[in-house]
Amino acid sequence: MAIAKAERLMNLALCLLGTGRPLSKRELRGSIEAYLEAGSDDSFNRMFERDKDDLRELGLVIATVENLDGEVGYLARRDSNRLAPVTLDAEEAAALGLAAKVWQQARLAGAASGALQKLRAAGLPEDVDPYEAHSALEPRIPAHEASFEPLMLACRDRRSVVFDYRKATAARPEQRHVEPWALECWRGHWYLAGWDRDRGAERVFRLSRITGKVRSRAGRFTADVPDVVTVRETVASWAGETADRTALIRLRTGSGYPLRAKASAVRDLGDGWDELEIPYGHGLDAWLVEFGPDVVVLEPAELRAEVVDRLRAVAKG
Repeated sequence: MAIAKAERLMNLALCLLGTGRPLSKRELRGSIEAYLEAGSDDSFNRMFERDKDDLRELGLVIATVENLDGEVGYLARRDSNRLAPVTLDAEEAAALGLAAKVWQQARLAGAASGALQKLRAAGLPEDVDPYEAHSALEPRIPAHEASFEPLMLACRDRRSVVFDYRKATAARPEQRHVEPWALECWRGHWYLAGWDRDRGAERVFRLSRITGKVRSRAGRFTADVPDVVTVRETVASWAGETADRTALIRLRTGSGYPLRAKASAVRDLGDGWDELEIPYGHGLDAWLVEFGPDVVVLEPAELRAEVVDRLRAVAKG
């Protein structure tokens, strides 16, 4: 922020906080030097409106009052702009610091930085270093998909969305009309959990398979939004984190270390191949496809068929 603008905002905030009655635009223009130097009324009005919006964005509550003559005045009442004392222990403060630094997206980074500034103004300890014990670590949650931000806002505002989605077993995308509940990150991939209006059931969508733009739709949700824990369990199940069976696969020697880490048994078959028993749940087929020719599914037959279908879909483009 330029020094001149920062000074102008500070002066406007002091005027609005220090007055005992609403001040009109005319009075504010006569009290602040930068407004006096505005070239025209239009220039002043634009500058004032921007400054007022900036102060509100920073958290200042500005009241708009109309007097008996119809003239509009502004003031910032002190009781409306006084935060209650913030008492955080070191662990809570460190958690907030980590949460603010975890995002790579510029829009989220700005919001997180602004939130931290407000908390520090309300008493958050300045000397708390969330990386003090782990200075070599810097957490990141990448979200490269263009659909991430509009879906995040739709989840926040409870707005239904429409987007084109290509299933792993389909050659072409289909339009989906969804009431979004929450975004969850599993194994480095982002998933959207929500209510699919066309199918009348809850569904989980992998963001990397959303094509084109996410469009918002007006209207209330038609299905109840479950609690956060239930949503996370749903995503875990769809993303392959919940296993209730065992699969038998053949894995090329020296490859597929994430699969080996989950294996309950490993047998050397010779000729450069191993046989693994691994937990089998929803989503395992999508994970196995990522290893390409290094994996061959032996059983169950349904898992083998799912993997073959996915590979054929990939081959078709």
